Amino acid sequence: MRAGYRAGFATPVVTALLLANLSVFLLELASPGPWLRLFALWPLDLSHAPQALPFRGSFAPWQLVSYAFLHGGLMHLLFNMYALWLFGSRMEQVWGARRFTLYYFTCVVGAGVTQLLVASLSGGAYPTIGASGGVFGLLLAFGLTFPNERLLLVFPPVILKAKWFVLLYGVLELWLGVTGSEAGVAHFAHLGGMLFGGLLLYRWHARP
Repeated sequence: MRAGYRAGFATPVVTALLLANLSVFLLELASPGPWLRLFALWPLDLSHAPQALPFRGSFAPWQLVSYAFLHGGLMHLLFNMYALWLFGSRMEQVWGARRFTLYYFTCVVGAGVTQLLVASLSGGAYPTIGASGGVFGLLLAFGLTFPNERLLLVFPPVILKAKWFVLLYGVLELWLGVTGSEAGVAHFAHLGGMLFGGLLLYRWHARP
């Protein structure tokens, strides 16, 4: 951790991301249809999509980034923004703004690519939204950078070291994705954010 870190304060890039996500969420509430049609991440093949789908769009390259600024409700937004603030501020202090921005959006795009592949294989027909892919990548980076940092879980209310929290969360996401136990959540996109983040971290470690 770099000297000068102040716990509880958001760093510049994290602050910009928080404001951007909040602004887009308010615009989305005012007029959800156009935002979901244009900026949610739509599958490459929509032949299996039900005709009654309220907001039907089509895939466009910019959606690999824009989907991460849309959220499916206030709790979805608050959970992701809290995690972005909690883990992202620490990692931006460690890396600096430029490297943090590169890492975050690598995880976002990687999660989107993973979701497109999974949707193509499974015949998924619904759009993907949310910053969770980037957040899961930050969670991985935090666990590797501060492995012995203690985190208090809300449910169950236990304290775990960051390295065990990341490992357990990753295994849980894999199990939920494989079994399909929690419909409507892009578990493989979360894992994709972790995977692409891990590959970038490996490259940085191999070539400082």
